[in-house]
Amino acid sequence: MKKSIIIAIILTIACVTAYAQEKQTESKTKHLTYNEFLHKVWNFENNPTTFIYKGKVPAVIDFYADWCGPCRRVAPIMEKLAEEYEGRLVVYKINVDQEKELATAFQAKSIPMVLFIPLEGQPMKQVGAMPEESYRKIVEEHLLK
Repeated sequence: MKKSIIIAIILTIACVTAYAQEKQTESKTKHLTYNEFLHKVWNFENNPTTFIYKGKVPAVIDFYADWCGPCRRVAPIMEKLAEEYEGRLVVYKINVDQEKELATAFQAKSIPMVLFIPLEGQPMKQVGAMPEESYRKIVEEHLLK
């Protein structure tokens, strides 16, 4: 009897883990590390005074933390935007607990904090969670115009 319970628990854990891994690979958002940020977005170490975006399409960068309730509400919105605008927009995520240097560099003291980066010009910063329509409006009017 104990053996069957242990086998059932192991199978349950295996299924949950497989499902979680499948969901992770389906994600359209991309997590950025410090070095990836320097190569894909802006190398502020080499060019600290002038923002020069390195991407080929506009970007949205979501600074978040796993423990942050408003961040968890924004996450599916970011995922939806990444999927809907795939090829025309890239959505990056930066975990402020794992990437403290980036959080400090961008003064991400309040989260969620989202940067909207057009192909040309300066990024726009939005602090705090907003409704999906507000994010979509910024993307449409300022990034994809």
